[in-house]
Amino acid sequence: MTPRTPSDSATARTGSDPYAAAQDPTDAEPFPGAEQADETAEEAPRLTVEVSVPDPDVAVVAITGELDVDTATELHFQLANQLHHGRRHLVLDLADVPFMDSSGLNIVIRAQQETRRAEGSLRLARPTPAVRRIIDLTGVSITTPVHDGLDEALAEHRREVHGRE
Repeated sequence: MTPRTPSDSATARTGSDPYAAAQDPTDAEPFPGAEQADETAEEAPRLTVEVSVPDPDVAVVAITGELDVDTATELHFQLANQLHHGRRHLVLDLADVPFMDSSGLNIVIRAQQETRRAEGSLRLARPTPAVRRIIDLTGVSITTPVHDGLDEALAEHRREVHGRE
């Protein structure tokens, strides 16, 4: 076997050496569709959270997207921020949450604990059928009020806390 010379490596880079790709990985082409996969991953966030404040101590947190291991931390930060700003009564609007796993459920349970610690409350409004099933099967609906409508949740909150509708 003959040792390679600098001119041999130039030949390898021009494509006449069949083993060139294996010898120099920096010249390798990305796998087909790699650019598209990167663009798709950055298209839209998997979870969006919108907050409205109907009363000074109440935040309605509208959640859109899947509430799972990848997104639960973001929701937790959003809820903690509301409590930090004195909104100790939270209503989670789950109408646009098609899926919730145990991580999402854990955030709901933690929010319930944290609002109680702040002498507040947590209410769940408009859960999708899949989310409602998880809430019921795990017993969360026993300790956390679940409402079919957002207006119903707010009215019940006002009756309970302020004695008015």
